[in-house]
Amino acid sequence: MPSIIEIKEVKREAAKLVIALAGQTGEGKTYSALQLALGLAGGNPKKVGLLDTENRRGSLYADIFSEPFIHGDFPPPHSPARYVQAMNDMADSGIEVLVIDSVSHEHEGQGGLEEIAHAPKADGSPRKIADWLTAKREHRRFMTAMLHLPCHVIACFRAREKMDFRDPNRPVSKGIQPITEKNVFYEATASFLMLNQGLSREAYKLPEGLRTILGGDGYLTPEHGAKLRAWVGGEDTDERIKNVLRLSAGNGSDALKAEWLSLDKPTQRRLSAFKDTLKALAESVDAEMSGIGREEEDEPYSHAQAEPHDPFAVQ
Repeated sequence: MPSIIEIKEVKREAAKLVIALAGQTGEGKTYSALQLALGLAGGNPKKVGLLDTENRRGSLYADIFSEPFIHGDFPPPHSPARYVQAMNDMADSGIEVLVIDSVSHEHEGQGGLEEIAHAPKADGSPRKIADWLTAKREHRRFMTAMLHLPCHVIACFRAREKMDFRDPNRPVSKGIQPITEKNVFYEATASFLMLNQGLSREAYKLPEGLRTILGGDGYLTPEHGAKLRAWVGGEDTDERIKNVLRLSAGNGSDALKAEWLSLDKPTQRRLSAFKDTLKALAESVDAEMSGIGREEEDEPYSHAQAEPHDPFAVQ
C-alpha cells in the first residue's frame, strides 16, 4: 500500500513560514507585517499580497514601497470556508508572501466561528447550547489551508484585554490576548504580541533557529524578512507546487486529479515520484469523509451535548 507521507533522507529545503502578529489598534501590526513581507519576497513588492478584511484599510499603505504590492479586498461574510477561497485566490496570483489582515474575523466576524456555533438548528429553532463541534471542524479546514498555502503567510490578529469573571465581584485581568482560537499561535512557525507601536514584541512561540533573527526588540524591517528568506532557503518552485498538490489531496481524489491535470507535462514528470503519496493521501481523505457521513447517518447525536463549552475562548 502506498504511503500517505513522503519518506526520504532529510535535507535542508525551501519551506513556507507562517508568522502570527497580534496587537491592539495602533500597535503597528499591518505596517510591520508588510515590511517583513517585503524582505521575505526578495525585495519585490509585486510578490507581496495583502488580503484585507478591514474595509480596504490596507490600501492606505499603497505608497510604502517603491512599487505597489498586490491588494485583495475581502468583504464579509468571513466564514472559514470563504477565508480558504480568498487565500487560495491570492496565492494563485503568483505572490510569494501573503499578509492577512486580519484573521480575527474568522473567529468573531460575520460568518465566523461564533456565528457558526450559535446558528439556528436546521428547522430554524434557536440553539440552547452552542454547536462548537461544527465550528471546530470548519476551523480545522481553515488552519490546514493556511498552513499548506504555497506561499509564506504573515497573519495579523486583533488583540484585547481578557478578563476572568469567575468571581463577578473581583474580575481578574489575564492580559492582552489575541482574538482567535487558542491554539492558532502555537501552530504558526513563530508568533508575537506587538507592543509600543511595533517597537517591541513579546514572543508566544519562537524556535531556537529564529531567535537571532526575530528575538529582542526593535521594529520589524525588510532586513528581518531577508534573513528569514535566507534561513528557509529562498523560493523553490517545485516545493511550491507540492504544497498546492498536498492541499488539493486534502480535499479528496477529485480535487487532486483536477490540480494534477492542470500541470504541464514536464512538471508532472519531475514530480511523478511524489504522485503515489498524493494519491494515497487523497484516498485516505475520501475514506474518512465517507466514514464521517455514515457515522452521522447511523449514530445521530447532538453536537451541543458533545461539547457545550466554547473551546475557542482565549485562555
